[in-house]
Amino acid sequence: MNFVSKQTVAELIGTFWLVLGGCGAAVFAGSQIGYVGIALAFGLTVLTGAYAFGHVSGGHFNPAVSIGLWAAGRFERKNLLPYIAAQMVGAVAAAFVLWLIQEGQASMLSQNLSFAANGYGRLSPSNYGMGACALVEILLTFIFLVVICGATGKRAPQGFAPVAIGLCLTLIHLIGIPVTNLSVNPARSFGPALVQWFAVNGDAMAQLWLFLLTPVIGAILAGLLYRKFFDAE
Repeated sequence: MNFVSKQTVAELIGTFWLVLGGCGAAVFAGSQIGYVGIALAFGLTVLTGAYAFGHVSGGHFNPAVSIGLWAAGRFERKNLLPYIAAQMVGAVAAAFVLWLIQEGQASMLSQNLSFAANGYGRLSPSNYGMGACALVEILLTFIFLVVICGATGKRAPQGFAPVAIGLCLTLIHLIGIPVTNLSVNPARSFGPALVQWFAVNGDAMAQLWLFLLTPVIGAILAGLLYRKFFDAE
């Protein structure tokens, strides 16, 4: 697959929408809508994005999803790099747009802008340690991929996969936001961390490795398990 194709453009736009909608809700309205509202924002971006682009690219919008579906035998290895590159570009572009919007509010300029970046320890919303944060990211990504594999299977009710996936993402955000701001998505973590570092020399980049690694571990485990036990003829 070429790096520029209808599939990769769909993945770029879909990932852009996920980060803009989910992280944007946290950045601009978090104090008003709380964790429930932020969780719904992430779920709604995936639900709407999947209906918009699922028939084009599969609607991954997440490197861990692409890798997990490959592990499950649902996605070709040759397409991994173009998909992941598109997802990363979309996430960075969305985080950059959030920065541009924030700069339009004078009172924001003197604050330490988080861009809804993920973190552990002192960067965790509730000061959870690295071990607890790693466990949450692995486990919730695992569950997310199991739901994706099940909802998109041939024997699943047709046309409802985006609803199940969007609701699952909402639920796991309700669990994980207080712990890590919840990633389950390396692109979603990379974009805000990179722009935070560029804009205010923030600390999230130093912890980014955890949120690149743990979602991939959880996704691979889920893909392998689903392929062995539930996709077997």
